[in-house]
Amino acid sequence: MNRLPAPMGLLIDRDQPLRFSFDGRDYQGLKGDSIASALLANGRWLLSRSFKYHRPRGPLSMAGQDANTLVQLPDEPNVLADTQALQAGLAVSGQNFNGSLDNDRDAYLGKFSRFMPVGFYYRSFYKPKGMWKVWEPLIRKKAGLGVLDMNFKPQYYDKAYLFVDVAIVGAGPAGLSAALTAANAGAKVLLIEQQPLLGGSLTYARFDVEGRRAEALRRELVAAVEGHANIQILTQATCNAWFSENYLPVIQGRRMYKVRAQQCIVSAGSFDQPVVFRNNDLPGVMLTSAAQRLMKLYAVKPGQRAVVLAGNDDGYLAALDLAEQGVQVAALVDMRPRPADATLQVAVEKLGISCHLGSTVYEALHEKGMRHVSGVDIRRITAQGQVGEQGMQLDCDLLCMSAGYMPVYQLLCQAGGKLAYDEQRAEFAISGLPDGLAIAGSVSGRHDLDNVLADGARVAAHAVSMLGLDAGIGETAQRGEARVNFDWPIFPHPKGKDFVDFDEDLQVLDIVNATRSGYRDVQLVKRFSTVGMGPSQGRHSALPTARLVARATGRSIGETGVTTARPPFEAEKLAHVAGRAFDPYRHTAMHSRHVAAGAKLMPAGIWQRPAFYGKAEERERCMQEEARHVREQVGLIDVSTLGGLDVRGPDAAELLERLYTMPFKKQPLLRTRYALMTNEHGVVIDDGVCARLADNHFYVTATTSGVDRIYQQMIKWNAQWRLNVDITNVTAALAAVNLAGPLSRQVLEKLCTDVDLSAAGFPYLAARTGTVAGIAARLMRVGFVGELGYEIHVQARHGARLWDALMEAGAEFAIRPFGVETQRLLRLEKGHVIISQDTDGMTHPGEIDMQWAIGRKKPFFVGKRSIEILEAQPLKRKLVGFTLAKGSPQPLEGHLVLKGPDISGNVTSCEYSATLGQIIGLAYAGADQAEPGMQIPIRVEGGQVVQATVVQLPFFDPDNQRQEL
Repeated sequence: MNRLPAPMGLLIDRDQPLRFSFDGRDYQGLKGDSIASALLANGRWLLSRSFKYHRPRGPLSMAGQDANTLVQLPDEPNVLADTQALQAGLAVSGQNFNGSLDNDRDAYLGKFSRFMPVGFYYRSFYKPKGMWKVWEPLIRKKAGLGVLDMNFKPQYYDKAYLFVDVAIVGAGPAGLSAALTAANAGAKVLLIEQQPLLGGSLTYARFDVEGRRAEALRRELVAAVEGHANIQILTQATCNAWFSENYLPVIQGRRMYKVRAQQCIVSAGSFDQPVVFRNNDLPGVMLTSAAQRLMKLYAVKPGQRAVVLAGNDDGYLAALDLAEQGVQVAALVDMRPRPADATLQVAVEKLGISCHLGSTVYEALHEKGMRHVSGVDIRRITAQGQVGEQGMQLDCDLLCMSAGYMPVYQLLCQAGGKLAYDEQRAEFAISGLPDGLAIAGSVSGRHDLDNVLADGARVAAHAVSMLGLDAGIGETAQRGEARVNFDWPIFPHPKGKDFVDFDEDLQVLDIVNATRSGYRDVQLVKRFSTVGMGPSQGRHSALPTARLVARATGRSIGETGVTTARPPFEAEKLAHVAGRAFDPYRHTAMHSRHVAAGAKLMPAGIWQRPAFYGKAEERERCMQEEARHVREQVGLIDVSTLGGLDVRGPDAAELLERLYTMPFKKQPLLRTRYALMTNEHGVVIDDGVCARLADNHFYVTATTSGVDRIYQQMIKWNAQWRLNVDITNVTAALAAVNLAGPLSRQVLEKLCTDVDLSAAGFPYLAARTGTVAGIAARLMRVGFVGELGYEIHVQARHGARLWDALMEAGAEFAIRPFGVETQRLLRLEKGHVIISQDTDGMTHPGEIDMQWAIGRKKPFFVGKRSIEILEAQPLKRKLVGFTLAKGSPQPLEGHLVLKGPDISGNVTSCEYSATLGQIIGLAYAGADQAEPGMQIPIRVEGGQVVQATVVQLPFFDPDNQRQEL
């Protein structure tokens, strides 16, 4: 194995060997290894094949910043081998090959690259007409990299919340300095580091000829940070985005932290940049920082004979590292006329390393099969991007390159930061950051170690001063900075294979040809050529692309810029987004009464509500008994969680007229009206009841889970319309119950004497204000469960007293509480839809027979135009009611409705109804399956198909006589 002796190998434990396999062959690594470092230690350099041409690829960055190390694990594809920790018994395999990884039959595609120029797929495959159907199966067979594990079992993921004074992204020298400065001033600090070790570049880079300073400084800073009570550390954690007011999603393992910081400092460093030349993608060609990481972190000797290609002084320091660890450095090739620090050249030449100044590697040579670099062709640089005719060839098995650095700008641009190109320094600088967000270290253009440390302290001192704290440090003079970026590290070769984007196999000519095709803006170049769209998201391609586009279009690099950076910073799993969250946990004012009555609680949005009353294992019996009681006598349900919105003002009716599909301007006083809301696309997004309590005062209910969104919609639209109206979300201020059943009027008459409760005095859909049990209340005659019913809304502090009074008054009528599950059964019997259960993100009113709820004479409401367009098109699906005989296999929500071999819809609601003696449900079916009397096949558990009968809605009391008593 190519292992170096200690102190190399900061991450590995030499006493814990781990056996694993790669492509069916057994290997041994060490605890702390990544998959890639373990394979390289065993001399295995070919890890993957490139996306387009299937070229052999090995590690480039050893930091998860590229796609060269994508491998397949048993349960997960597209895993970065250079960051994935090695585990005992792990079975790893290559991916994206035809045959074997070593002998990929699709590697011949590279020989036909001239026939696959950039954007060729836009101009091919579609003609003659119908040819896409021929090409599609072939392309799909070649597309995709890894293989999904169809037997994968979801794992537990969750979320946590952190609130800190200062969040620092990046624990390199600047981040450590900033953390100590802020913490010493008394601030609560969160330090976020993507790598397993604190220290950033201090863990692998060399900063002095002797090579002693980095490790000594790292130990000193890390000890101080880890021992500080005010600093919380997250390692192997990625800050994946920046949102307004320093809201940071930070992913660590299977947990997503939602961080809110008063001040945020990004000290994320900069990306080492490759040089563009022929065959710069061969295994064995890597960034200088990657070779240093292999040695310092994993004790892996990266090669026997190396050539270092440099655009800055760091290349000389890397050459010293390589030589110190026994690698023969055949040459140091410096693209500049001379190093900034002449003592480095002296130190290198003392070791017998020849320096080739003003030169570059023009081509990397390779062994048969291109599985590893075998040498280099060195040429003198004669002009920008041009080299001499004659050169020299050197044998080597390692080529280390660094053209300079690109700041880690992604989070900062998400925050509104602007990139400006400094022609003198040949690098991008960041400005225009919002208040509360600052940058420190090399991301801010500081590369000298002393300047980096001072910058971290200075920025932190300013951050804590915004919190009213004093760091007690003054300004420190900055040392002069040597230029670290070579201005044109791009050397096109007439034979091509000079890669700008390793992820997408894009060469120099591809970028130039994109501009010749008319795509002169870098944003359009990205979309036409796919540059920067791979896993590395432009980390190594953004800067050379900007240079090439600028040159091809006759503009400056600053005018050209780079493409827009959007979240996330790196790929995140859906499991992180879907993982368990911690929402506000709310109880209604009657919660204690439900618990005392033996309620089985269930979540409803952020609320806890009774599902039914009784034992969990007796759900069906309890629910049917409660439903029968409401139908025959009287029941009481807590509906406090319904959204409540007070809309007041001279333009209140106008606002509702524009937001909802029904007309409201002429709505009579003390009457309610069904309120259906659609979005701009004509999609149903909410419903409720609107009661007009006064000329300029409406009380509108909304769904439990949708009220916050509807309130936001109202505020958003009125910000545009500027109507004279006040909108208040009163959901938490009110408590409400629904008293329902044929005996409900008799119960209410015992407690409400100032309202005429007779059928004529308080008809169906009327609203009244009065007192119930001495409590001021809003009353509405509604029929969601299909019975005579009253919704009673009171101030939340009176909720428990109202409940007690109604239960006491109803005792002689055998009143009993009923839960949400029972309410859903009762409404299902009436065929009433529940928004977001019986609707989805595509449902428009015509699909759920809600045409009656549309004000056809209104000149405008949100979604009106879209609904008209949708109604002019043939209906593709419809929500229908269906029945099955008692004892049939019962469909569950989500079960599929079939039409021959195709899927035509799905079940949205289904329950057994004891009242009707059959299974009833709602489901989407094809428009040609929706006529009453038709049979629709539904695939239930176990793959069995049952034939349900489509029926006319509602299932129960079709003439609505019971609710209008």
